[in-house]
Amino acid sequence: MFHRRPAALDQLSDNTSKSLARLAGLEGFSRSLLVGTIPIVALSALGSKENVAQLYLFAGILTLFVTLNIGTLESFLQRRWVVTLGAVFLFLAALFLYTEKSALLSLGIGMRSAAASIFSVCMSLYIMDYIGKRDLSRNESRRMQYTGLSWFIGPFLGTWLVSIGQTAIAFGLSALSSVLMLIYFWTLRLGSNQVLQKAQSSAKNPLLAIRRFTKQKYLRVAYGITLSRSCFWVAMFIYGPIYVLEAGYPAWAAGLLLSGISVMLFFSPLVKRLADQVGTRQIIVGALLLTGLSTAALGLVGEAKPIGLVFWVSGAVGGVMLDVLGNIPFMRMVKPRERTSMTTVFSTWREASELLTPTIVTVALLVYDFQLFFYILALMHIGSSFSATRLPKRL
Repeated sequence: MFHRRPAALDQLSDNTSKSLARLAGLEGFSRSLLVGTIPIVALSALGSKENVAQLYLFAGILTLFVTLNIGTLESFLQRRWVVTLGAVFLFLAALFLYTEKSALLSLGIGMRSAAASIFSVCMSLYIMDYIGKRDLSRNESRRMQYTGLSWFIGPFLGTWLVSIGQTAIAFGLSALSSVLMLIYFWTLRLGSNQVLQKAQSSAKNPLLAIRRFTKQKYLRVAYGITLSRSCFWVAMFIYGPIYVLEAGYPAWAAGLLLSGISVMLFFSPLVKRLADQVGTRQIIVGALLLTGLSTAALGLVGEAKPIGLVFWVSGAVGGVMLDVLGNIPFMRMVKPRERTSMTTVFSTWREASELLTPTIVTVALLVYDFQLFFYILALMHIGSSFSATRLPKRL
């Protein structure tokens, strides 16, 4: 199923795996510092959840355009320069967001998401070019641990700095982390790390890739799983902090919530072990159901209340399990010759969720109440759990 690769890479070395994980950790730290800060700053600048939703909707359109054209970018630039462009986007995003001006806020959010998408696509391609099926779960588990450390520290640190009036430090640290990530990437790229050497797969026209992607049943299922998961996380990182404020807690408590749920990423080895014993498909189905039932419970709670935070956390448990295992169906089902084109399409789950989530919120607020958003999110996850039962029993 995979390209022929050097025998030495049949088993991913610990050093290589740790290098990729550290790279993901630095990129994650840059984004996590601002994840709880942006919704609070946007709410303060724009005045309502409806306006915040529209801001994220515009940013999502920008990001979707960038993601669909990553393959085209690779046809003009070598992959290392595409990664470099992503780091530049991350740096500029921090500067634009610091201005707190509505137009630049939207551009900053879009560039921040585009940078995350570029990094995700390029790293996935590097991994799939060289890493065998039996190593995917181990690599994803280790990556989640390093990412978990970043997301444990970043959200609370960022919101705390803003709450004490040190906004410039929060945005400055985010920009600095993006620079360090780029330096580390080029250190690996220019060193002996074979996984970050010349790309093995090539790009295709994005419209042809979309058509080909939609014809493959298992890829459609994989996309639905990841899209549902991402919609929950978009809701968590945009509306979770607002929910905390509406429940009567201070701004730093929003960062504490986001940092607290990130601790669960440290348990990713346990999720991997459980998947090895029970089956990856079964864990994915259970995780989708858990998150779906949790969001349904949030709808039943109604107005923001402290008890609702329990269901945000229980939903996050399912979300973290999907973070560890959710990409595995795609990585194991995609054909080697189609990796770049299919990965470019698959990676639009991030932008699709960032478009879909605020769109659902806007419609829900127009026709009923914010509770309707939670019910729709629950239906998405429950529907995805049923579609996941169509995957092969042993992924």
